[in-house]
Amino acid sequence: MAIEETNIRDILARNIKENRRKNGFSQEKLAEKAGISTPFVAMIEVSRKFPTPEVLERIAGALNIKTWQLFAVPPSPEEAMERLHQSIIRDIDQVVAEAVKKAVVENLKS
Repeated sequence: MAIEETNIRDILARNIKENRRKNGFSQEKLAEKAGISTPFVAMIEVSRKFPTPEVLERIAGALNIKTWQLFAVPPSPEEAMERLHQSIIRDIDQVVAEAVKKAVVENLKS
């Protein structure tokens, strides 16, 4: 699924909501753990409010994640496939290089 969010508030809203659900928290439970009001959590999750850095740290702590993760944008499927492709190419290159090195060493011994 492609990320449709185009601004930082929408990215933050999505990440808080997703992480809250992953933790099995209601908005009320997250608010309690972060020391903020439930309506404020709701407003953040619909991109109507933006918390201070201190509140962001408390929310991240309540969700057991790093603060920067509240702003992370997952790669598109195309980007993920390209990274996988590049990783496979690097692995193949390494295996071939090791095989060539081994063959050269064996030839030198002969």
